[in-house]
Amino acid sequence: MELSRRGTLFALLVPGLAVLLFGFLYPVAATLAFPPDGDPATVARETGSLLTDPYLLPVIARTIRVAVVTTLICLVLGFPVAYLISRVPPRWSGKLLALAIFPLMLNTVVRTYGWLVVLGGNGLLSSLTEGLGLGPSRLLYTETAIVLGLVQLFLPLMILSCYSSLSQQDPRLEEAARGLGASPGRAFRQVVFPLALPGALVGCTLVFAGAVTAFTTPQLLGGARERILSTLLYSRVNVSLDWPAASAVALVMTVLVLVVSALSSRLSAKGSTQ
Repeated sequence: MELSRRGTLFALLVPGLAVLLFGFLYPVAATLAFPPDGDPATVARETGSLLTDPYLLPVIARTIRVAVVTTLICLVLGFPVAYLISRVPPRWSGKLLALAIFPLMLNTVVRTYGWLVVLGGNGLLSSLTEGLGLGPSRLLYTETAIVLGLVQLFLPLMILSCYSSLSQQDPRLEEAARGLGASPGRAFRQVVFPLALPGALVGCTLVFAGAVTAFTTPQLLGGARERILSTLLYSRVNVSLDWPAASAVALVMTVLVLVVSALSSRLSAKGSTQ
């Protein structure tokens, strides 16, 4: 009976694993290691050049900085919202959760163009600063503009990830901690947040990976002056048609995401054992 059950489970897994292997893993590996007009040695040489080029190193640093700042802001803004949604009565939690994830239903380009309207030379922010006598706003095509756009883009993912952990907590645990003399802040630090850490780490991983690989928002809000790895990858593929260099950029992006994912998994495992 046990062998039959295992065989059934394996048969159910085979189609999905085949699609994952031949539809995703193989094309990605082939593109990274064997790009058109290139070979692994060429990709390795281009990767070394990418990591030592004084022009490209700031692009890597900017990508990491933008992704880290975006992740931290999403965590600071998203966790309290998820906490609030998880603690309100059930008749309200569904409505608030729907409002939180509603931006995911809008196209990324539409949301990003909204920031162009706000941050542009004739936009709302510029009109406001000029009215206050501070001169026109110069946030558009800056790193700050990219971060703002990415926070708006990925904040719903952080809220959903944190909510998934917070909604499974028994509110009586926090009440018990406060009943034993813990202040609200201490109860939050020592009871609520540690139990919700796995969901928060999943959200951080998703936001970081999305910020590293996002293209539309950095391209529209950062322009050619504030390049990150995703816009550099687009340039290598569609402008210079340099596939080995593009594979090197994609390889660096992949390694960044995998490193953060590994760190997140280790922190989550460490937190669960404490």
